[in-house]
Amino acid sequence: MTVLSRPLVGVVAVQGAFAEHEEALRAVGARSRQVRVPADLTGLQGLVIPGGESTTFGLVAGRSGLLEALRRLVHHGGIPVLGTCAGMIMLAAETTAGAQPLVGGIDITVRRNAFGSQVASFEVELDVPLLGAEPFPGVFIRAPWIERAGRGVEVMASYAGRGVAARSGDLVVTAFHPELTGDRRVHAWLVDRVRARRTTYEDAREEESGVRAQ
Repeated sequence: MTVLSRPLVGVVAVQGAFAEHEEALRAVGARSRQVRVPADLTGLQGLVIPGGESTTFGLVAGRSGLLEALRRLVHHGGIPVLGTCAGMIMLAAETTAGAQPLVGGIDITVRRNAFGSQVASFEVELDVPLLGAEPFPGVFIRAPWIERAGRGVEVMASYAGRGVAARSGDLVVTAFHPELTGDRRVHAWLVDRVRARRTTYEDAREEESGVRAQ
């Protein structure tokens, strides 16, 4: 069995705390690459879409062709993806504010700035069973929440009666900012999924090669 020790995970660097995501990925044993243009997506084994301002993200990424390239990768690339705060908005199927450029990928409807403006930022301990028994420090900054989750979507954490993290397969979104804490469990989960996918792929290749050699 071949183990991918340091997978390559892209971090979209259009705006937001992409440097903090890169630091967190390195801390859990991954290599990182900043993604600004479509060519930067080549060869990635995982992807992070950080926070920021989702409308600005859509406009900037749309002009460069990155938005359409992200859609192809998320919908057809078969790699684990993490979206945080504005990244959750970009990966949603729709927002309550109406049409805006989105990547899509997870069947949820989100409400932008649902917990208030930047001055209403807060931190709270969250129960996230996917990450283990210990509570996770949720940092909320102009955070969205999940208004609707479709079939096949698991809401992984809630606060004040609203979903703030969700998963569909190997796509995970959070309304909070795990990169702004010292807790690396979200990023470790992403990197573990990359390794698991790659190991399964390489095992299948080895099995196929063995069959052909017989």
